Amino acid sequence: MESHEQFIHLFLAQLFYKIKFKPFLNKSQELSKMLSRIAKIPLVSSHPEVYEPCDDSFALVDALLADRTNLLQHKPSICMEIGCGSGYVITSLAVMLGHKGFVPYYIATDINPHAIRVTRETMDAHGVYAELVNTDITSGLEKRLAGSVDVLVVNPPYVPTPEEEVGFEGITSAWAGGENGRSVIDKILPAADNLLSEKGWLYMVTLTANKPSEICLEMRKKGYASRIILQRSTEEESLHIIKFWRDSDCQLELSNLNYWSKLVGN
Repeated sequence: MESHEQFIHLFLAQLFYKIKFKPFLNKSQELSKMLSRIAKIPLVSSHPEVYEPCDDSFALVDALLADRTNLLQHKPSICMEIGCGSGYVITSLAVMLGHKGFVPYYIATDINPHAIRVTRETMDAHGVYAELVNTDITSGLEKRLAGSVDVLVVNPPYVPTPEEEVGFEGITSAWAGGENGRSVIDKILPAADNLLSEKGWLYMVTLTANKPSEICLEMRKKGYASRIILQRSTEEESLHIIKFWRDSDCQLELSNLNYWSKLVGN
């Protein structure tokens, strides 16, 4: 009788554990697994003149993490970030892709020389590597990387500011975006089109004030489809992470448009 009661008590205890605690443990384990796939904030280096990881950085990394399965299947050969800042995003990308039977070549640029040093320190702390180039957007890399980048990530200077603030040295270059926050974005779009491979994907952070629909339309004219893969609102801004990829239907539409434009022009 005693052993039977002990069995009942044990069974009920296990049942209670499964019902009450297992879901929380599973969620905790899942969160722990996700955090192990991105850069660790305590290991991210810093400098007074370098933009630190913030809501927009976290949103971009979360979007990449949500698309990780597709990225692994994509098997990119070259991954690139324009405007690496602290190195949080490019490091997270390298960590989440890991060594899954392929090792992409990573490259990152920034106009701020302090950001290059900070990104190097962040990547070293996580045991990953990228070629780091101190340049404006992709200046000097256009020919070398033309049509070869499979994954391009960008958290551009998107904050609407007076035009004269665009291109300032130091930390201002990380956020000053000019009128509608589009001055730098509008320079990045054609650069991205030049660099992306036939299977290239572009992930870009935008603000509502940047008019994301107009950006998508501009890229559609270049033959790209697009999708907002993450939206996040903070106290100060509403962020959209947009994914772009070359699309045969868009390219056919563009080809037809060019044909008729030439015909009408003649």
